[in-house]
Amino acid sequence: MATLLDELSQLISALEKNEIEYAVCAGLALAIHGFARATLDIDLLIQPESLEKTYEVAKEYEFDMRGMDISSKERAVEIRRVSKIDSNGEMLPLDLLLVTKHVEDVWEDKEEIDFLGSKLSVVSREGLIKMKTLAGKPQDLADIARLENEES
Repeated sequence: MATLLDELSQLISALEKNEIEYAVCAGLALAIHGFARATLDIDLLIQPESLEKTYEVAKEYEFDMRGMDISSKERAVEIRRVSKIDSNGEMLPLDLLLVTKHVEDVWEDKEEIDFLGSKLSVVSREGLIKMKTLAGKPQDLADIARLENEES
């Protein structure tokens, strides 16, 4: 039975092997930065020109159900969703957030860290705050408050 971290690890290894740059963002990035929160999907920030190749890699891991494209307000963040049915029979979304002019600085500021014995690219804490500010949903605002007011 694969866990969310197992799924993330497999995807990251495949992206690295295929020389596709990425940065973990959203809920998993929050956890990587030391702020545990339940999350049920994988969110990766990627360059738009890497989208088709990322779809191909994801399909190798059964992420083959395309969802609707999502745009945040003022198209600050463009999201392409692809999902799979995991070993528990549950839907597991993979959200691919495309780098736009609004988050180029977040992309440039991404960090490479050692996580569970592997190299991992993740948006910085400041980048995470910016992305969550752009999204502006209630959970994002709560996450921002934690990031700004608590030590990890």
